[in-house]
Amino acid sequence: MDYKSIAKRIIQLKESDLELRDRLLKKGQLSEGYNEEMQQLHNSNAKILDEIIDQINYPTIDKVGKEANQAAWLVIQHSIGQPDFMKKCVRLLEKAVREHKAAPKHLAYLTDRVAVLEGKPQLYGTQFDWDENGILHPNDFDDLSKVNQRRKSIGLNTLQEQTEKIRQQAKNEHESPPTDFQKKKKKYDEWRKNVGWVQ
Repeated sequence: MDYKSIAKRIIQLKESDLELRDRLLKKGQLSEGYNEEMQQLHNSNAKILDEIIDQINYPTIDKVGKEANQAAWLVIQHSIGQPDFMKKCVRLLEKAVREHKAAPKHLAYLTDRVAVLEGKPQLYGTQFDWDENGILHPNDFDDLSKVNQRRKSIGLNTLQEQTEKIRQQAKNEHESPPTDFQKKKKKYDEWRKNVGWVQ
């Protein structure tokens, strides 16, 4: 198995994702829902990575190196239009983390993202969104002290510190809340239903 060229391919997927995000950010096209071009790229990257995973199983650090392992996680994290693929990756990543071949932090972020997409409370408070007052908040989570304990156990800062950091990052990148919160929420809920996250 040529892990070197597989690693290179995974890194290319991540780079195309970040280049597009950067371009859309500069045009101010990130805050009004899921951009169509981005959705297409995320779906196409997920399909390619899924084929790689069928070939080599989860792209763990020992197989593809740290950079490609991180890149694979980012592609999975962004494949929100592919519920089955994301859930499959959660299971594979759980195993990889148990075997110390992947970062527990990656599993925390992916577990939270799946929970939020399914409309469930997150465990680590890693996912954020704008509220109706135009303020960035963590999506629903179960219990603040438990969330902070879980975060600490995998080397993350407190949720309060992370909230400050995320808000500052959004400010630095000139991200803005949606112009019509209710419209965006309605579109998001319809989209989740269409792709199969909720009934």
